[in-house]
Amino acid sequence: MSRTVAVEEPSADVPPFKRRRLLLVLLAPLFMALVAVSVINVALAPIGNDLHATSSGLQWVLSGYALAFGVLLVPAGRIGDATGRKRMLLIGLAFFTLGSIISALSPTIQVLNLSRIVQGIGSGLLNPQVVGIIQQHFRGQDRARAFAMFGTTVALATAIGPVIGGLLIALLGPDAGWRWMFGMNVPIGVLAIWAGSYWVPGDYRPKGSRLDLDPVGIVLLALALLCVMFPFLERGLGTGAWITLPIGLALSLVWIRWESRYRRLGREPMVDLDIFANRAFSNGILIVSVYFLGSTSIWIVIPLFVQNHLGHQALFAALLGLPSSIFAGIGSQISGRYVLDAGRRMVIAGLSVAGLGVILILGTGMGVEWLGWPAWTLVFPLAVIGISQGFTVSPNQTLTLAAVDPRYGGVAGGILQTGQRIGQAVGTAIIPGILFTLTEQTDSWITAFIAALTVIAVFVALAIAVSVVDRRREKAAITA
Repeated sequence: MSRTVAVEEPSADVPPFKRRRLLLVLLAPLFMALVAVSVINVALAPIGNDLHATSSGLQWVLSGYALAFGVLLVPAGRIGDATGRKRMLLIGLAFFTLGSIISALSPTIQVLNLSRIVQGIGSGLLNPQVVGIIQQHFRGQDRARAFAMFGTTVALATAIGPVIGGLLIALLGPDAGWRWMFGMNVPIGVLAIWAGSYWVPGDYRPKGSRLDLDPVGIVLLALALLCVMFPFLERGLGTGAWITLPIGLALSLVWIRWESRYRRLGREPMVDLDIFANRAFSNGILIVSVYFLGSTSIWIVIPLFVQNHLGHQALFAALLGLPSSIFAGIGSQISGRYVLDAGRRMVIAGLSVAGLGVILILGTGMGVEWLGWPAWTLVFPLAVIGISQGFTVSPNQTLTLAAVDPRYGGVAGGILQTGQRIGQAVGTAIIPGILFTLTEQTDSWITAFIAALTVIAVFVALAIAVSVVDRRREKAAITA
């Protein structure tokens, strides 16, 4: 990785009780940020009615957050590695909390969309620091357990968000309910800032040391990611949005050339491209990116099928995914204990279970459609998907980041999460697009449902293939 030491190495004598409270203060804002993503799924209708928003305005409640979040992950990781992760974590928390306050009080859809971008900036700043600080202060089995808790937090936040949203709307009414979906983040954010100030160890750059943030590299990569992700998130412009994709790819090539030249000049590039020569790291990014291409769309396809076709309420659809998240959390804890011994075999097993889950969803969906099974039977195959997630995402993260020097955990974590975000953006554009297109053309929800799940299964199979390839590399490394 990069040659200049940016942040001091952690001391090896951090007491266990301090590591536990450190993990708490890291995972609380992560949970908050992820709930802010998933809770929106049940809030769009009441937001639209209250603020008299168009469909394009509502789309940017989702897209503005996603773009700001995804674009900042790698630059924020690099800045945190170089100047201090604690500082960047607290700044990210402040942005997210401010965005939550403005969101809760928004008088118009324009103000809400602006505040969601502020929230996205906060999430983009703080997420790489969470990964980097875990890399910095946890070792061996402790690190595996920490990333297992990370995975459990992701699973629970993703599923509980829509449930919380549905309950708030039911208890407070549509108008007050959606505002409190954002407002509930404010006390958590303030408490996290206070706790982070005291519980996160200081890691600021030593005085007098040379600082090189590669501002041109940061801007080039941010613009490239923005242009690549934009057409997958902005559907209101139709085919006009796709002009940014080739621009983004061209900017990516310019960025690669710049980073290489920057290093040849003896400077500190934002990302030392040698990191991608590490096959454990690059394969891990590819695995999770392809997995997210397919798996995240399950949580769009199923609610659409259950609500738009079968006529159930949003809360019912949200509750279908709750057992899945519980099993994902349990699976993350179990996998955290054994991932260092099992290696990529655990990821292959998790992905294989995901393939089984997709097949079971297909079969159950057809049973609901043709045999009259109740819709709640979808809980069972979705629970299998949850198990697979617990044995895939966190173990892959642990194994992928284990190949990287902890001093550069922030930028490495940012790259890994960027792969996830791009995979999610592309997948949630392609697969629901297939669902809607076939529904309109054939007027058959079950035909569209089968086609969408088939595409998801193909992406899962590709992720398994990459994992098998990396397992061969892993075996060769062990025997060498």
